[in-house]
Amino acid sequence: MNREKERQIRSLTADLKTRNKDDGEKVIEGYFAVFNSETELWPGAYEEINSSAFNKTLGNDIRALMNHDSAFVLGRTKAGTLQLKVDERGLWGSIKINENDSDAVNLYERVKRGDVDQCSFGFNIPVGGETAEQRDDGSIKWTLREVDLHEVSVVTFPAYSDTGVQARKRDVETMKKQKLEQRKKALKEKMKIG
Repeated sequence: MNREKERQIRSLTADLKTRNKDDGEKVIEGYFAVFNSETELWPGAYEEINSSAFNKTLGNDIRALMNHDSAFVLGRTKAGTLQLKVDERGLWGSIKINENDSDAVNLYERVKRGDVDQCSFGFNIPVGGETAEQRDDGSIKWTLREVDLHEVSVVTFPAYSDTGVQARKRDVETMKKQKLEQRKKALKEKMKIG
C-alpha cells in the first residue's frame, strides 16, 4: 500500500528528563522512538520499528515541537537546537531550551516536575519502507524499516494517531481482499485439474 504522502504519527510513553548542562543550558532529552518493541494498535494488529528505520532520514531538517503543533517549535536540527541520534535502543533526542521562549521554559518545568514525560514522532513511510506479516494466529504485524522523519514532539497525551489507525485498517482490508483473490485463483486452478 502506498502511503508515502500520508503523514503518520507514532507515540510512546517515554522517560523524558530535564538536565542543566555544565554551561547552565537547559535541555529536555529522551527517546522519541524505541526499536524492536511491538505496539498493539488494536486487538490482533501490531507494529514495530526496525533499528534501520531512521538510517536515511537523520540528515533531514527535523523540528522538535510541542504536541505536534508547528506553532510551538522547541528546536531544529538545522539550527543545532535539536540533536538526534540512533543507538541500540532507539531514536534519542536532546532539545536545547530557549530561555527567552516562555512556552519552552514552561514545558521544561512541566517535564522537570514529571507532569509531561511522553513523546512522539511524525513521519512518512516511503515506498517499500515497511513490511506486513500475517501470522498463523490471524494477527498482523507491520514493521517500519524506513521512515522519512519530519518532527519529534514532547506530548501531553501520547496516542496512535487516527490517521495511522485508519491507514492500518485499510491495509488489513487490502490484505484480506488479496488473500481472498489468491484463494479464488487456487480454487479455480484446482477445479481445472480435477
